Amino acid sequence: MSGLLETERAGCTKLLQSMSKDDVFSLCDTVTNKLIVVENVTEAIGTIITFTKNAEELLKRKKVHRDLIFKYLAKEGVAMPPNSEKNKLVRRTLELWSSGKAWFDEKLSGETNETKQRLTSDTEIVKAEVDFDPQVLGQQFCQWFFELLNSQNPSLGQPPQDWGPKHFWPDAKLRLLSRAGSEQMEEFMGAELVSLRLLALTKDELLLLCPNLEPHGLRTLASPHGLVLVSVAGTIHRDRACLGVFEQIFGLIHSPLENNSWKIKFVNLKIRGQDALGGTETAAPALTYNSTELQLLCS
Repeated sequence: MSGLLETERAGCTKLLQSMSKDDVFSLCDTVTNKLIVVENVTEAIGTIITFTKNAEELLKRKKVHRDLIFKYLAKEGVAMPPNSEKNKLVRRTLELWSSGKAWFDEKLSGETNETKQRLTSDTEIVKAEVDFDPQVLGQQFCQWFFELLNSQNPSLGQPPQDWGPKHFWPDAKLRLLSRAGSEQMEEFMGAELVSLRLLALTKDELLLLCPNLEPHGLRTLASPHGLVLVSVAGTIHRDRACLGVFEQIFGLIHSPLENNSWKIKFVNLKIRGQDALGGTETAAPALTYNSTELQLLCS
C-alpha cells in the first residue's frame, strides 16, 4: 500500500500526468519490478502511486527529471531559480505538498461544477463574514492567478486553463512599466484589452512569471471601501533563463453576484530586465513598495 498522504497523492498524480507515456510505463515497471502489467497511462499512474512508499522516493526517481519538477512548480506559482539542483526542487515540492494548498486546488478541480461552486462560495463567505484575512486572500489569489496565466505558455506543454476578461471588472485598467535597456510605459483600459495584454506575456512572449509568496515578497492591504490590494514580487523566466524581476499590484473587489468571487479592478506591473538590475540577486526578490504607497492606491 502507498505511504503517501492525500496531499502528496494529488501532487504526485499531477506531476506524473505531465510525463511522457513511455516514461510513465518505464517508471511503473521500475516501481513494481515488472511484476504488474498495466494497460494504459491512467492505470500505470495509479499503480505507481500505490507502490510508492513516500513522495521523496518518487521525486528522486531518474525518470522524474529535474526540468519536469521545475515546470511543475512554475505551474503551481512557486518561484525557483532556473539553475536549481534537483534536490532543492524536490525539497520545495515536498514543502508545497505539506502545506495542503496544492491538494485543495486539485480537489476543487476534480469536483462537479455544482460542488465546486458551493465550496468556493462557502470559502469566500467565511472570509468575508467570519475571519477575513487579506494576507491569506493574497496568497491564494496569487497562487491561482499565476498558475492560470503561466498555463497559457505553450512551452509548458499543458492545456491552457480558462483565461479571459471574465476575471476582470469591465472598467479594469492595466499599467505596464518595463525597464529592459530603455523604459517603456503601456496603459490599457477595459477587461478585454487588459486580459489580452497580460495573455500576450505568456502566450506570445513565452514568459513565465514566478511569484515570491514568502512574507518579504507578498503584501496585502484592505481598504474600508472593499478594495483589497495585493502586491507581489517575483522572477521572470523564458525556458531555463532568468530574464529579470517583476513587481505587480492587483486591486481586487468582491463580486457577490458572481459566486462570491474576487475580480480584478486594476493591475500595475513593473518589469526590470537583468541589465537594469546591476547584477543583483534575483532568486527571491523582495517588494520595494511600502505600506504608505499602497495606502495611496486605496484613496
